[in-house]
Amino acid sequence: MATSYQSTEEMVAAHAAMDAGALAKTQADLADLQAKSADLADQYLRAKAEAENARRRAEDEIAKARRFAVEAFAESLLPVADSLEAGLLIKDATIEQIREGAQATLRQLVAAFERNKVVAINPSAGTRFDPHQHQAISVVPSELDANTVVTVLQKGYAIAERVLRPALVTVSAPK
Repeated sequence: MATSYQSTEEMVAAHAAMDAGALAKTQADLADLQAKSADLADQYLRAKAEAENARRRAEDEIAKARRFAVEAFAESLLPVADSLEAGLLIKDATIEQIREGAQATLRQLVAAFERNKVVAINPSAGTRFDPHQHQAISVVPSELDANTVVTVLQKGYAIAERVLRPALVTVSAPK
């Protein structure tokens, strides 16, 4: 009987030793996982902060781009304003001088538009009516095909393929 009791004690001791080893391994695994979790939480917070900083920088860049784009456009119009003011200072200008000054000022304005990619929408007679670029003011009888531009009453303008103002046109009536 002593033998079986001794082997039971040994078995209990063996199980206790195994449980202690398993507990130590589990505690080591837990500590390792807690360290990894803390590291991942730190990485997450850093990535979140970096994303927020990137978003803020992008917003600042967009705001600066808008502000400076308007500034560049305004700067290209300054010579036009200077020319108009200089023309108004001439007290006894002849009609020919006024015409020449207006033409020179118009050339400056067109050059400023070209530098800033502002394009005139000025369809010729017979061009197919495009509601995205033209605004029909009236429909008139014409020898041209139906829904074609007959006359342009006012040029339109576009910038980067976006219509700022459609061209005002008369359109031919169906026959």
